Parts: sequence; C-alpha cells; structure tokens
Amino acid sequence: MSDPMMIVTSIEELRSARPLLDGPVGFVPTMGFLHAGHLALVRRAREECASVVVSIFVNPTQFGPNEDLDKYPRDLERDIRLLDEAGANLLWTPTPEEMYPPGYQTWVEVEGLTRPLEGAVRPGHFRGVTTVVTKLFNAVQPQKAYFGQKDAQQAAVIRRMTRDLNFPIEIVVCPTVREPDGLAMSSRNTYLNPQERQAAVVLYRALKTAQSAYEAGERDAAVLRRLMSEVIESEPLARLQYVSCADYDSLEELEQVSSKALLSMAVFIGKTRLIDNLVLE
Repeated sequence: MSDPMMIVTSIEELRSARPLLDGPVGFVPTMGFLHAGHLALVRRAREECASVVVSIFVNPTQFGPNEDLDKYPRDLERDIRLLDEAGANLLWTPTPEEMYPPGYQTWVEVEGLTRPLEGAVRPGHFRGVTTVVTKLFNAVQPQKAYFGQKDAQQAAVIRRMTRDLNFPIEIVVCPTVREPDGLAMSSRNTYLNPQERQAAVVLYRALKTAQSAYEAGERDAAVLRRLMSEVIESEPLARLQYVSCADYDSLEELEQVSSKALLSMAVFIGKTRLIDNLVLE
C-alpha cells in the first residue's frame, strides 16, 4: 500500500514537504475540476517519475474582466479522491493571497509567441499563465512538467519560457484526451446544455475535415482555414472566433504547409468558449 497523498496549502508547507519526495519529481499544474485529460497527465508523470506533485489553483490573473473566473467549476473533494486514485504523492492548493500577496507587481512575459491566436483575443491571458507557471515551477522545483496538447499555444509558450529562463525542467506535452464523439475534454464542457454539447463536436469535425484535405495533398493554408470555417459555420449554435493554420513552433500563420503545422480554432457554442487543435506532421 503506497503512502497517502500529502495535501499542503502554503508555500512554507510545500517547502517542508518537497524534500521528502523521491526524485525525479513530475509536476502537473491544474485549475482543478479534473477530468480524464488531467488524470492522463498524472498517470504519465507516475510512469516517468518517482514522485508526482499536482497543483490546483484557479489563477485569477489569466482571466479577462468578462471571463468566467467566478463561475469556473470547482470540486476539491472529488479532485482529491481522483488524484489519490491516480497515484499523486503531493497536492498543493495555494490561495490567491498566497500567490499574489498585497502589493504584488512582478510579471513574466513571453513576447512574440503570445501575440497571435489566444493572445490576440484574450489580452493579458498569457502574462497570467507564464507568471503563475514560473511561480509554481519555482516553488515545486520539478524535473519534468506535464501539459496537454489541447492548450497548444500555452504549451508552446511554456516551452519557450522554460528555455529562455533556463529552468532545468523538461516540458512533456501529452495528447489531447477526447470524448468518444471527438469533443476535447475540458472543464468548461460542463457549461454546455444537451443541444450545445451535441453541437460542440463541430470543432473536431472541422479540424478533421482540414486534416483529411491535407492528407489528400492540400498544402494551401488559406484553403485549410476556409474548410474549417465552412464546417463551423454549418452549425447554427456555433460562432467562430478564429481559425488558424500556423507554424507549429513560431505560431505564425502559414501560406503553404511545408513542415509541422498547427490547425487550431476558438468557437463559441452558445455562451461557452471552446478551443481545439490538431497537429499536421
């Protein structure tokens, strides 16, 4: 029987518990309300590392003024049970006051990579992400950190930040976990009513349509973007925010697909904003 999972709140408690963990330590940062995608990250960390640390923190600085911070779903008791079953060794649940004490004024910004896509429509979002992840990395001191491919731009930004700031941490990006009908798992899926939930599959269908065209030889990025837009626009409950066919590393929009590329999109289904992506190898 393995030891029960330790649960700490303050950075002080974390610093006392951290030396008790065998290395290498794998780290999975989350905002809680865990689903199969998060648990896949925990299991991957479990396979590759001697100890696994998970954080649950709904980070206020990555939400815009009209975004869903207050109604973001939370269920700590259920999360604790799921993490214990998945084999996490330590759970850290800091408070906003712990992470951003009064007078807080230090920010970490990655410049170019955060401008397009999510950065263009959610100003300040990535500044909040990179700052909080820097603080989490600094406190946890992991050897490996695990992120999901569903947040592809976030993963690219964190890879770049880790390199630029010389963190001795390997960033592991794990495949998107999907529902049987293809919808990417997300805590925000709980906002969808039954009709919207059915309509939400349109994101994956649009991505697969463009992927099929690419596999059939289409290399014109504008054509791939148009194909995705047409599929989204065929769904009455969907409102397209952006579609993209960009270079996998720089995230710059492509004219022709000649190397690894990222198809991605943001779509409102009713009032719920969903993102998804696929990689063209």
